[in-house]
Amino acid sequence: MTSCVIAEDEALLREELVQQLQRAWPQLEIVAACEDGAAALEAIAAQQPDVAFLDIRMPGLSGLEVAAALATCSPRTQVVFVTAYEQYAIDAFERGAVDYLQKPLNPVRLAATVQRLQSRARAGAGADPAQLAELLRQLGAAPSKPRNPPLVWLTASSGNETKLIMVEDIAYFQSDSKYTVVMTAAGEALLRKPIRELLEVLDPAIFKQIHRSTIVNLKAIAAISRDDMGRGVLKLKTRPETLAVSQPFMALFKTM
Repeated sequence: MTSCVIAEDEALLREELVQQLQRAWPQLEIVAACEDGAAALEAIAAQQPDVAFLDIRMPGLSGLEVAAALATCSPRTQVVFVTAYEQYAIDAFERGAVDYLQKPLNPVRLAATVQRLQSRARAGAGADPAQLAELLRQLGAAPSKPRNPPLVWLTASSGNETKLIMVEDIAYFQSDSKYTVVMTAAGEALLRKPIRELLEVLDPAIFKQIHRSTIVNLKAIAAISRDDMGRGVLKLKTRPETLAVSQPFMALFKTM
């Protein structure tokens, strides 16, 4: 049976894709339906699915970043991008051998994609790393949709105080039950905002997810090393503790 992982941050679109795939490909086993790129990367690394349907624009890790990591953590997984991109990106898809679905989803287009995936599976053909890498290069060089200005400061609780913290002074964020811990050189504070929402407002060039529950300021990293299991360990410039990098996320550091 063919297995797949779905990554789409909008719940309604994610459910629609699940339902349409179940109709178009009843034998397909959907092993995970994820709401963000970090969850998708970890699910793909764990499940090694035959196919991954990846929304290109997601908070934190984009579908492009997840796809770039697959060469290391799940090289046989075929990628289908789900996109609302303009024509310049569609042209790039058409020139490559990587499938795509455009939003809103079109059942006819989905059926054609399913047929191509099934044909490749019967032929024993997996993903083509070179073609995927070239497509990612083209899309990475293309103009992206303007973002709102990134967050500059935030307020967080520390005991009975509410602190104003400049984002550039934050070493990392770590989820903790209902809260997110904000760590600076001076200590910790608590923020009532989940990691997923923070990823939508932080500067993606500076803050990177290294685990489903951890976002690190790249400027705060002193060094990175691997343990005997291939897991990453980050040393920080202004904090004594180290941070664990989930093994699938280590592939992301190769492109930094």
